[in-house]
Parts: sequence; C-alpha cells; structure tokens
Amino acid sequence: MPRNDDDPPAHRRRRRSWSLEEKRRIVDESLEDGASIAEVARRHDLNTNQLFTWRRQFGVDLAAPQDLAPILPVTITPDTATEYSAPGSTGQMEIVLAEGDRILVWSDVETAALSRVVKALRR
Repeated sequence: MPRNDDDPPAHRRRRRSWSLEEKRRIVDESLEDGASIAEVARRHDLNTNQLFTWRRQFGVDLAAPQDLAPILPVTITPDTATEYSAPGSTGQMEIVLAEGDRILVWSDVETAALSRVVKALRR
C-alpha cells in the first residue's frame, strides 16, 4: 500500500501533550530531597532538558543556594615573621578556611598544584 506523505514515519515518536497539572506534579517530584532529575525524567519517559525547561517555567531556581560556595571576607595583613621560610622564597600567602584551618602557600608554589588543592577543597 503506498504511503501518504502526510503520515509520520513509523519509527518517529509522536509528540506527547502534557497538562499543566502533570507538568507541575513531575516538577514537584524532581524537587523532592534526594531526587535525581535524570531519573524522574526517565520514569516519565521525558527528556531531561524538557524537565529543566518546565522547572524554569514554574520559577524553580536552578542553582540552589546550598550548592553555591559562600563569599568569604579577605584580609591583607602586613608580613609577619614565620618559623619556617622556604629557600629563595620572598613571600607567602595564608588561606584561612571557614572552619579556621589555615593553608600557607609560598611564592614558589606551582600554580597547577595550588589549583588542584583549591578544586579539591571546593568539593
């Protein structure tokens, strides 16, 4: 039987139509504690990007405040004498973490090594 050009190919999916209530229910499910957006989307046979779009449409803030690193004050103080000075160093930087831990960085530290430490601390 000849195929009509207006007929969609058999292998293509039909577009689904979601009611506002269904969208809201799925978005609410994605906001539950410990919910995986990818898993919620998969459970409803929905593209993850579509779920993100619906979340934006419902005014859900995509960057939750607890996921953001806090902005901490920085204080520059005059150089003080230290117990140890690396050979050939002319200065140091002290990084004070929120819990009070301190990291001393000498002027000859490798940038790549310091970057790895900072990235690890962000986790």
